Amino acid sequence: MGTITALGLLLLVCMVAVGGTQGLQAWLSLIFNFGALFFAMVLMAFHFSPVLVTLITGIIVLAMTIFLGGSDSDSTMVAFYASVVVLILLVILIIPIEHWAQIQGFGQEDSEDLEGMSTVLGISYLNVAISTAILSTLGAIAEAAIAIAAGLAEILEQHPKITLKNLQGAGFRVGKQIIGTTFNTLFFGFFGGFLALFIWFAGVHYSMGEILNDKILVSEILMVLFSMISVIGTIPLTTWAMVTFEREKRRRLSKSKQE
Repeated sequence: MGTITALGLLLLVCMVAVGGTQGLQAWLSLIFNFGALFFAMVLMAFHFSPVLVTLITGIIVLAMTIFLGGSDSDSTMVAFYASVVVLILLVILIIPIEHWAQIQGFGQEDSEDLEGMSTVLGISYLNVAISTAILSTLGAIAEAAIAIAAGLAEILEQHPKITLKNLQGAGFRVGKQIIGTTFNTLFFGFFGGFLALFIWFAGVHYSMGEILNDKILVSEILMVLFSMISVIGTIPLTTWAMVTFEREKRRRLSKSKQE
């Protein structure tokens, strides 16, 4: 048994032990998401539009992550709609920024690994960079959306007569806590993944200007910033969507009672 297989099975056991059926569904969503991403890469290799493929794949990944990871149908539906809106807004933001930043392709740190290999693939590296940036935000979007929606659904279950104003305030309070933990998760994930690159910079005595203009570093920083922006955007949108859903639900209930 390989290391990855063993760790994957250990992850499955832990998720089932802690989350039960919900944990099993979340583990299956990881497998399905991997399959969706692999299929997206195959389509890009066959010269389908990377941005269009990524957008469709992103919506599929969000659907599988949210619906397989949540138990309440109303909150998961609200979270899905809010996350799709955030994804579309991010695509509108990411495309011009990636064009302006000009960080597509490989950096000089990759020159030795690429020596003797052709980099003419017939695919726009700019579109690949845009696709990579979009995919990097999906986890943060789904996590924030389902956390807000599930949290507000739990509040409604415990306090069904809560006012909509207080419900909205509760959503923003939950969101503030999510922002702090998510930002730290993204930062330390970035720092841990690029510790070797930082050691490289120190070893070859890069100046601060060279570090700040390094293509690999800047692309990763942008992806972290995009993920942070996605979390900030997801919180108010999901809160607003949940409050709107509850308002319409109460209006229909009141109308049915009057009839």
